[in-house]
Amino acid sequence: MSSKRPVSPGAEEILGQYFPVLDHGFVALVDYMGTDECIERAARVSYGYGTRKASLTRGLLRYLRRHLHTTPSEMLELKFHCCMPMFIARQWIRHRAANVNEYSGRYSLMPMLFYTPSAEQLQTQSRTNNQGRSGTPVSPEAYAESVQRWNQIRKLSREAYEQMTAADMARELARIDLPLSTYTQWYWKIDLHNFLHFLKLRVDRHAQWEIQEYGRVMAGMLKRVAPLSYEAWIDYDVCGARMSRMDLDAIRKLVSVKEGGLEGRGGSLSATELDELGLAKREIAELLAKLEPSQAPDFELDLSSAKSAEWFGEEFQKAVPKLDKPPE
Repeated sequence: MSSKRPVSPGAEEILGQYFPVLDHGFVALVDYMGTDECIERAARVSYGYGTRKASLTRGLLRYLRRHLHTTPSEMLELKFHCCMPMFIARQWIRHRAANVNEYSGRYSLMPMLFYTPSAEQLQTQSRTNNQGRSGTPVSPEAYAESVQRWNQIRKLSREAYEQMTAADMARELARIDLPLSTYTQWYWKIDLHNFLHFLKLRVDRHAQWEIQEYGRVMAGMLKRVAPLSYEAWIDYDVCGARMSRMDLDAIRKLVSVKEGGLEGRGGSLSATELDELGLAKREIAELLAKLEPSQAPDFELDLSSAKSAEWFGEEFQKAVPKLDKPPE
């Protein structure tokens, strides 16, 4: 039976496929409601589909994105099944505009799966960013020692959890000392407007690398659901930049408007001149970064990496403690 709903062929191709993220995580697009054309329809409050050229739809969607008219994009929704380490889930849940239903450790046994960063990702603390890593990996010896310590902690936590659950102690208390590296999962539904805000923050290079990995996969899924909205998001949000009054004053000193165009005035602005415009040192650095050429990222999905729901289900089932075999 053919659907009367508007559908996106690219989204239909990946619907229900599970894309691995990190060592045990995944993201799957399990459902969506609406397409680019639905956003235009909502904006115009019009009837029917397929009555306008794609170029006209693209132009309207770009206008809406450029001028922050976001209500029409709230009419498109996406629903995901995601699995991530708990410390990533705690960052993720800060985006409060989504509907979430998480795996319950009070009701179900927790799979004993834990995230282990690669040697490349275990880095020293950044000296300029208090909430990030430096980009410099620790020594191989320090990495090996860290993995050994993680494994010791996880072994003790797992043994305690398995012993208590096997002894029929309440699961809601047996779980309390499981580490933040333990994997959880949820269904997560969100409208396009709030999803674009989530992606902008989470694919940004300043975001924690692990959640960037999820953001990149989900951006690839958006590209298939609503390619025109995705394109506008890349152009105006990912590769675009906000300008302050002082930023614009600085640029005006370098260019002038002539008959609808821009003409270079020549010369340059020193740090002192930028300071005189009211820009603080950090603002000057951010202005210069905004003017650096940027290359548009391509979040294309690798379809060959997708796995079935059954494959992940079996992997997680293997990691669930067996109540009839308590540890010695």
